Amino acid sequence: MTEERRPETRLATHSDDELYYRDAPLVTELLGNVTFTEAMFAHILGRPPTPGQVKILDAVLVALMEHGLTPSAISSRLTYHSAPEALQSAVAAGLLNVGSQFVGTMENSALLLRRLVDDNEDFEIAARREIEAYRGRKEPLPGFGHHLHKPDDPRSPRLFAIARAEAGVTGTYIDALERFSVVVDTVLGKHLTINATGAVAAVLMEIDVAPEIMRGFAVISRAAGLVAHIHEEQSNPTARTIWDTVENAVPYAGSAPVGKTSKP
Repeated sequence: MTEERRPETRLATHSDDELYYRDAPLVTELLGNVTFTEAMFAHILGRPPTPGQVKILDAVLVALMEHGLTPSAISSRLTYHSAPEALQSAVAAGLLNVGSQFVGTMENSALLLRRLVDDNEDFEIAARREIEAYRGRKEPLPGFGHHLHKPDDPRSPRLFAIARAEAGVTGTYIDALERFSVVVDTVLGKHLTINATGAVAAVLMEIDVAPEIMRGFAVISRAAGLVAHIHEEQSNPTARTIWDTVENAVPYAGSAPVGKTSKP
């Protein structure tokens, strides 16, 4: 009979006069000596980052922080309008929208890239098989397309350039994504941009960030942007206008006497 394994944590502990992040003293070693990105990388991934890895992660965090009045920002503003005493609730409401359709799509894109890189078949054959599988399921290709940025998402080539020229990565996953893009355009007969989250997937794979944790970095990044939206909402409210706009744009279609007073 095997002995039951006791749960444990390696993330943090404390003494009377010190706190520790993965054995690193917070007060005497980390504070004032490392950036938030450096500390976050080491804490989440359990390894100290290289300068190139920090460069990539900083670029990713900045790229995903903000994109205007998207579902996450709208949710935060409306929630703050309903509960202005709870800023954290408004941020949390916005973060619930970091998913497989908006902001957090890098996870599925990274899994696709991993399959392509690990596949032993000819690259184009593997790429076409993936495309046909997504088409057969009537699912969008993760990492491709954008309703605002056409014909291309300007963030993607910049992220690639930072990773290649300023961070010194091998480029294995960036190359795979760019080659896949060529096959996508050929099969579909039209151009689909590599969107920012597709590019994020590639550059994070270059620094050995597992696909299953990538969406967490999108959450961290977008949280900062949502605090900015709430701060603006405090001085220049938009939530009531958003509410009124939706009410006017989506009319009631039932048989009730809309706009009329019912008489008994």
